[in-house]
Amino acid sequence: MKLDLGCGLRKRAGFLGVDASPDCDADFVHDLRQRPWPFDDASVDEVYCSHFLEHLDGAERIDFMDELYRVMKPGAKALFITPYWTSVGAVQDPTHKWPPIAEQSYLYFNARARRSMYVEHYAIRCDFDVEFAGVLVPEIARLGPQEQAFAKNHYFNAVPELHAQLTRR
Repeated sequence: MKLDLGCGLRKRAGFLGVDASPDCDADFVHDLRQRPWPFDDASVDEVYCSHFLEHLDGAERIDFMDELYRVMKPGAKALFITPYWTSVGAVQDPTHKWPPIAEQSYLYFNARARRSMYVEHYAIRCDFDVEFAGVLVPEIARLGPQEQAFAKNHYFNAVPELHAQLTRR
């Protein structure tokens, strides 16, 4: 089973859409802030989630990731696309919640990282490995690797989107 979580009006081809709005092209009308989700444990092979996670606050993100972990099969992958924290896209939409999403946001969803940060007492159960890719704006993408790295770390709007690939441990 492949799920597009928070699919809105642009459900990904080959995926079952899940959205709270009955006006979307969702196969499952369900508010993803409500648990449990209508899927069995370890039943999901792949997840796509584009521009939804930023609409959840910090506590809701924890619940969301724990529920995602429950429904995904071990080794299953989930691609998250969010506005990058230093882009205007992260703050322009009044429905986006705090905090904006950076690579470090995902550290809390990995058990080893939680141990290394001494936050294993947090009520987070999920355990994902994560890899990142950023989408650079064209004028930055044309630069060399060192200049790209500098721009990503120092320039506002150099990276409009963060792509995070999570793998269920």
